[in-house]
Amino acid sequence: MLRQNGGCVMKIVVLAGGISTERDVSLVTGASVCRALRENGHKAIFVDLFLGLEQVPDPLEALFDAPDGLCPDVKISAVAPDLEAVRRSRADQSTRLFGPHVLEVCALADLVFLGLHGQDGEDGRIQAAFDLLGIRYTGGGYLGSGMAMDKSITKMIMDQVGIPNAPWRNIPHYTEADIPRLTEELEVPCAVKVVNGGSSLGLALPDTKEELAQALHDLLRYGSHILVEKKIHGRELTVAVLGDRWLPAAETIPASGAFDYAAKYQPMAAGGAREICPAEITPEQMAAAGELALRLHRALGLQVYSRTDMILDGEGNLWCLEINSLPGMTPASFVPKEAAAVGMSYNQLCEEIVRLSYEIQRKG
Repeated sequence: MLRQNGGCVMKIVVLAGGISTERDVSLVTGASVCRALRENGHKAIFVDLFLGLEQVPDPLEALFDAPDGLCPDVKISAVAPDLEAVRRSRADQSTRLFGPHVLEVCALADLVFLGLHGQDGEDGRIQAAFDLLGIRYTGGGYLGSGMAMDKSITKMIMDQVGIPNAPWRNIPHYTEADIPRLTEELEVPCAVKVVNGGSSLGLALPDTKEELAQALHDLLRYGSHILVEKKIHGRELTVAVLGDRWLPAAETIPASGAFDYAAKYQPMAAGGAREICPAEITPEQMAAAGELALRLHRALGLQVYSRTDMILDGEGNLWCLEINSLPGMTPASFVPKEAAAVGMSYNQLCEEIVRLSYEIQRKG
């Protein structure tokens, strides 16, 4: 079956939500992508990874004919989601990551578009399960995704291939009892990051020993494996990779001086960050940033698309921070903005991700 604008009509599950701290961002990504793919002519439906589908038709494949694509009306709030409330809202009260009927409907799809972020989707577990089940999906495979999700492994890879990054220390496990010792040992100012955090959650930028001690205490709620790196001052850039090319870098200017969860997802009028795309840097700096993002993307074995965050310091040096294997795909996210800078619409971007992903031959 062909679409009016060419290509085949696909049955696509857009998988979003989950139970990570980036759940709300994922829901908006998923709903936006689902609507775009439906406008492109595909039989796309939205499915929440964790909550699943409580009521399903017989046959199950009839879900792909749902007139609204099961798309929810969602938005990103100024605070992180209440994950315990999400868990309580699941009808079967199961702790399984896959909600009711999720795997069954994904197995019926031609492709699963992974609109997931954070630990649910970016750490490779979903990809590994789908590889074992022979389910096609978008983005990188399980190994590259898992390495990219772990900031300490990403830093090791950067060191090995000569990608510039801030001096760092890996702290694989700590407790409250270790905080006084770590506060004494670590230098400030610094950046303290939970290795699998995202959306600026599990991140602290202490300037004093007192702030460092508080940060170490606060970050335990996200995990006990952290890395601490020297704070590099400069302009915050982010560069997307799509296929085998880099897209123009975007710059973030936090309104409050700190790029936290609220600043990242709220409009400027509400105290959010200002974003400039393309970034106002020299052509040489733009090319250098793009090549660094592409090098890291390839070093980790990622596929289809990714987004690398970096700092441009006052001397013109670039420092890579981290990479996102499933970057945000809300209409206001960086990747769509960078694609728009080269003349690619949001719908065209979603279609390109589908095309590139469908061509990959995964190994089960």
